[in-house]
Amino acid sequence: MKIINVVGARPNFMKIAPIVEAMTRAPALTQVLVHTGQHYDASMSDVFFTDLGIPMPDIDLGVGSASHAEQTARVMIEFEKVCLRENPGLVLVVGDVNSTMACSIVASKLLIKVAHVEAGLRSFDRTMPEEINRLVTDSIADLLFTTSRDADENLLREGVDPRKIHFVGNVMIDTLLKHREKAASLNMLSQFEIEPGKFALVTLHRPSNVDDPVVFGEILGALQEISSTMPVLFPIHPRTRKRAAEFGFNLDGIRAVDPLGYLEFLNLATNAAVVLTDSGGLQEETTILRVPCLTLRHNTERPVTISHGTNIMVGPSAPRILSAFNRILSGDWKPAGPPELWDGHAAERIVDVLASPPLQ
Repeated sequence: MKIINVVGARPNFMKIAPIVEAMTRAPALTQVLVHTGQHYDASMSDVFFTDLGIPMPDIDLGVGSASHAEQTARVMIEFEKVCLRENPGLVLVVGDVNSTMACSIVASKLLIKVAHVEAGLRSFDRTMPEEINRLVTDSIADLLFTTSRDADENLLREGVDPRKIHFVGNVMIDTLLKHREKAASLNMLSQFEIEPGKFALVTLHRPSNVDDPVVFGEILGALQEISSTMPVLFPIHPRTRKRAAEFGFNLDGIRAVDPLGYLEFLNLATNAAVVLTDSGGLQEETTILRVPCLTLRHNTERPVTISHGTNIMVGPSAPRILSAFNRILSGDWKPAGPPELWDGHAAERIVDVLASPPLQ
């Protein structure tokens, strides 16, 4: 069976890498790797292929940046041409970016089976574009691979046929565990002149946090206060940097640096005293690294990182951020976990299902 594996944006690469590798060991499967180009510059895309050892894409759609509607439409137009030319038996998508939804819709309308890796995650917040992408993709997917038991429950509650659902664990953790030792060999701490366990690491990119000057300003105020206690290292998303400039915010006390590669960032996250983020994937990675994570959102589609991990939901509220930070400094928190099947073998389980006789 020929499978098209789709990647589109930075979070996808860590999820697709172990799947691509596992498929190479499955004689029943052939694969075509399609990059939609949703993240298109080297700092947001190419470096990840190098870091993770992913083969360069067989096909690059090069759609680039645009509004949600325009970007989704461009992906659909170009991906339909690929499907008609390649005639795959299945399209595999990962995560919750626009490319995931767009390629799922195209495949479904062409009567090509769709497999969704990281299915069933729900924030229950439909103001998040990612939540719409997740709901649409899961509603039309033929195979739904989940990372946690609560994701299974979400899908069943939505009426998904249980025979479509496969609890396999977390492919992002496959990638983390494989590359952890290599990342540890980097000299990132000396490069930034920081000490292990004595700095805060920040990522921030969601529109709800960076497009509202009041919200963004409150978060920056909390980060600047934390910087009086320890260095705050902030690999800043280009869009976030642009918003800070538009709003006239200075980043005094915060060490804003360019985006980092996967291995570089993993090295820093492993050594941080605390990670502050609005990213979904970092909630998962810090859970395995056993590093405290303060999530700057009002909700999470990954509640297992709270019940079985290191995640604390603080929202974009400066008082709550600082209160949780002080709790961590005082040692008043306890990591839990790891969650079930977050063991480095999720991709193998996925490929076992894909290569099973009913799909051939």
